[in-house]
Amino acid sequence: MSYRALVVDDSLTVRMDLADTLRSAGFEPLLAATLAEARALLERDLPHVVVLDVRLPDGDGVELLREIRASPRHIDTIVFLLSSEAEVHDRVRGLRSGADEYVGKPYEAGFLVARARELLRRSQANGCAQRPSVLVVDDSTTFRASLAEALDGAGYDVLEAATGEEGLRVAADRRPRAIIVDGVLPGIDGPTVIRRLRLDEALRGTPCLLLTASESPGGELRALEAGADAFVRKDDELELILARLGAILRSHPSASGTDAASGLGPCKILAVDDSPTYLHEVGDVLRREGYQVVLAPSGEQALELLSLQSVDCVLLDLVMPGIGGHETCRRIKSAPATRDIPLILLTSLDGRASMLEGLGAGADDFIAKSSDSEVLVARVRAQIRRRQFEAENRRFREELLKSELAASEARAAGQLAEARAAHVDELRRKNDELEAFSYSVSHDLRAPLRAISGFTQIILEDCSAALDETGRRHLERVRKAAERMSELIEALLELSRVGRADLARQSIDLGPIARQIVEDLRCRDPERVVEVEIGAEIRAQVDPRLVTILLENLLGNAWKFTGRVDRARIEVGARADTEPATYFVRDNGVGFDMARASKLFRPFQRLHDERDFTGTGVGLATVRRIIERHSGRIWAEAEPARGATFSFTLAAADGRGEPEAENEQR
Repeated sequence: MSYRALVVDDSLTVRMDLADTLRSAGFEPLLAATLAEARALLERDLPHVVVLDVRLPDGDGVELLREIRASPRHIDTIVFLLSSEAEVHDRVRGLRSGADEYVGKPYEAGFLVARARELLRRSQANGCAQRPSVLVVDDSTTFRASLAEALDGAGYDVLEAATGEEGLRVAADRRPRAIIVDGVLPGIDGPTVIRRLRLDEALRGTPCLLLTASESPGGELRALEAGADAFVRKDDELELILARLGAILRSHPSASGTDAASGLGPCKILAVDDSPTYLHEVGDVLRREGYQVVLAPSGEQALELLSLQSVDCVLLDLVMPGIGGHETCRRIKSAPATRDIPLILLTSLDGRASMLEGLGAGADDFIAKSSDSEVLVARVRAQIRRRQFEAENRRFREELLKSELAASEARAAGQLAEARAAHVDELRRKNDELEAFSYSVSHDLRAPLRAISGFTQIILEDCSAALDETGRRHLERVRKAAERMSELIEALLELSRVGRADLARQSIDLGPIARQIVEDLRCRDPERVVEVEIGAEIRAQVDPRLVTILLENLLGNAWKFTGRVDRARIEVGARADTEPATYFVRDNGVGFDMARASKLFRPFQRLHDERDFTGTGVGLATVRRIIERHSGRIWAEAEPARGATFSFTLAAADGRGEPEAENEQR
């Protein structure tokens, strides 16, 4: 299938360069120098991909991006924004407006094409079937042409590469059904190509046929040791090569590829440094290796970019104005969305102390700025490969866990049905055992924690004179960590108790409970001035104990997250015009980004830095479980710096209203 790609840029050089690259990659290029020309082509040709410059003679490219995103005709169109790397503001604005990717100038055309194919492959994974493709990697133009002609006649689409390095790039870009690679190539040889393919999650299942000119008896053994599925001699008849190819394809019926990202494919690096000279030197080095490079002159801008766009590796200067390298590193590694991104600290400082401090902040590697560029590239490549292996292992573990959970749930359902039919008493006994187990775990965990905390305090009090300031600070951190773990244990036990407690519904007014909770909050924090409005007659059929825990968590969060607001306000009420009634707790606090709302009700998932707002990260998970016990649902609506509203329903005791369901965010 031929894809249409619209290039919108007022530079003739850029348009011609991208047109040549896209045409060579099998795209049909469409060219426009202005927004007016682009709108006409969008209306007429419906391109699959749009490469859009931000600054155009007759307007702003981001405005056209918004038009594309608002049009049902272009719902599947992939949009790349193209502009100067120095314009971080443009990148942020474009990504927030719905761009699929942002490519900075100077751009790497190969990255753009590879990334476009990757995005198209994902969006059209269920499209029509095509002829299977075979990649031929051979430096002999004559042999490559002969084999390509034979493969085409046998019903294959043929991809070609003259070197091992080029072959790996094409494989990552096009995901062929099979690969035929010559054993002897300029640069890396055929066995090395196959070994690298076998190390890549997305490509390791691709069948590989190794060609050899050697007639030595050890040729087949060496081919198989490299990971080849079969080998043939180049002087064999082409029919034999086709036959061997067909055989390995029949033995790999499911080797059509995976949606996993390839470590050999387009990778994006975020480089952060306050020195424009060094930043652009690093960018040039990495671009020559085929990486797309995103440049940021400060830690603050790097964090803003990472909140909108994922990258494959971060290079971070250690000493910068503003929040600095260590703090930027800590924030990246403490956020769930970015903690797994490999991070390499760059510094011109020498000494073991700097290295330890950087690694202690969460960095994955540490390299001096004076290091050779080849060392830098090797470190980046190694970190990206490590991340891919870890992601693959994580997926394997998750799949195994899901299968084990499914089997466990099936067994539990059967056991529960049997228990209900013959042993109600048995079920109660098991609950008692679970309660005893929870108590035992709690006691066994708390005892050593109390010992850690107590002995640490004794050392601080009795041996303080023998310690320097660093030693006292370390002991204080140990004591606080023990206290923190104790809080987490109590929160988890509370979540467990909520899930097991018997439900005793009553028709009650939630207002008096909410007022008492607010009064307790005022007593604990007498310096705070918070306006609280609680509606009259907020009636519900609920378990009084569980609904008290629910309101304690929601009101406690509202109180906490309005702590930095000048005129804090909290509102509790109900909307009786819905069926069932909808209850809500609203505040005008710091709010949050709705793009991350799916994490709200999961244990230990935080949307704010723990240093800014303390907590266990289990409160909303407890709220969710209580509402599920009442066959209701909960959702949140919020804006950063504009507050948040948590709404929930509680089905009636007779089962009327909404059934128990997975909680959502609107």
